[in-house]
Amino acid sequence: MHDLLKQILEEVHPLIGQGTVAQYIPALARVAPDQLGIAVYGIDGQLFSAGEANMPFSIQSISKVFSLCQAIQHSGEDIWQRLGHEPSGQAFNSLVQLEFEKGRPRNPFINAGALVICDINESRFAAPTLSMRDFVRRLSGNPQIVADRVVAESEYQHRARNAAMAYLMQSFGNFHNDVETVLRSYFSHCALSMSCVDLAKAFCFLANDGFCKHSGEQVLSARQTQQVNSIMATSGLYDEAGNFAYRVGLPGKSGVGGGIVAVVPGQYTICVWSPELNAAGNSLAGMKALELLSERIGWSVF
Repeated sequence: MHDLLKQILEEVHPLIGQGTVAQYIPALARVAPDQLGIAVYGIDGQLFSAGEANMPFSIQSISKVFSLCQAIQHSGEDIWQRLGHEPSGQAFNSLVQLEFEKGRPRNPFINAGALVICDINESRFAAPTLSMRDFVRRLSGNPQIVADRVVAESEYQHRARNAAMAYLMQSFGNFHNDVETVLRSYFSHCALSMSCVDLAKAFCFLANDGFCKHSGEQVLSARQTQQVNSIMATSGLYDEAGNFAYRVGLPGKSGVGGGIVAVVPGQYTICVWSPELNAAGNSLAGMKALELLSERIGWSVF
């Protein structure tokens, strides 16, 4: 596996230089673009990695999976009264669909849906940012994980579009807490700094019927785990989820920090990171690396 991962990174390396790092968040625009790492973690505890797999990066929208799992833990099926679990077919930060559907987001992985999930968690936790930080520390087995305050503040200063979504949902009665407070929590989650190894370990419960080996906890039930994986498969890569299903064939979640996590149910979790993005906001080299890996091992769930 180590040799295969190194070979794949060598094959996709020529793609570096063809994408663009996220520009709309100044702190992310300064990230060195020529970085590439991958980690594969098995439910049996085996870890394989190559490249810059231990380099922390901003997980951004990958954090939406953790937020969703927290909400499911304390509220279960009730959360679906406030949002759906259908693909949106729109950009991750679109306002059009939200207005048309009266403030009810299509799914928890577009920004509007993630903000509703954060609003749900805001009502539940006394300190949502600390609760999230401790959650990912337990899942990954890494007690050093923190949010990058510079990134979080940079996102907050450029919050206008996300704030517009939240206030629009509030106008429809689908946002219950102070918008600015929830936005602070949301950006803190997005600014969590984790490596490919951290994320591959942290997501492993989704490959293991909801059980996390590091913390010894049943994070989700087996059925809830299937449901989260299904939403990742249909909506985890913004409006490119269909292309990801076609090319990689695994449940996955991406972030504009350049990370992509994928789940091989019952076997492995994979995280790949390369900061340069394609037009849809997903890691250009990362997508290709996951496609090659899935193809050569035959991991597609389809």
